[in-house]
Amino acid sequence: MEDTYRTIAAPAEGLYKEKGSKFISLAYPVYSEEEVKEIYAVIKKQYYDARHHCYAYVLGADKSRYRANDDGEPNHSAGDPILGQIRSADLSNVLVVVIRYFGGIKLGVSGLITAYKTATADALAHATIVEQHETTLLQVKFEYLQMNEVMSLVKEYNLEMRDQQFELSCQLTLEVRKNLQKEVTSKLESMPGVLVQELL
Repeated sequence: MEDTYRTIAAPAEGLYKEKGSKFISLAYPVYSEEEVKEIYAVIKKQYYDARHHCYAYVLGADKSRYRANDDGEPNHSAGDPILGQIRSADLSNVLVVVIRYFGGIKLGVSGLITAYKTATADALAHATIVEQHETTLLQVKFEYLQMNEVMSLVKEYNLEMRDQQFELSCQLTLEVRKNLQKEVTSKLESMPGVLVQELL
């Protein structure tokens, strides 16, 4: 299963100006629709005086979840060009929001497409592109006595621990590469008394 994808390492910014209109583009690494909503709400507050806040995002290693939004611009003149740039850069788990300050002169649909496309390309050009693996979170519960066995598996697969509680009853949240999930889960479950649950 292909679980590797390209994304951006950190938020990045771009800019495009045309006939007095200013297009500020902001690119973010994101992992869920929830995160998209939160970031978008913050941007709308921060740039409350802008005319449009258009955006597009792509999620998942298979790029199957995506959305484009024109936010009041003519149909397909903003969201689609933004989405097109994310796709042509072959990126996923990325949100790009382009904020437009209207300069008083209409640009026409083709002018808008060029503006949103160029602004997005500028933000992505300023971003650091990294390769990531799609991961899932597993919650592992076990007794203190099994600590060594569980921890040696964590070490063997070089798993990242997101959360840990070590008492008489222990709990770990592990980040596991998607295509190793079955293997890791079955090894953990083969240990007596170890409970594994996928966190959605």
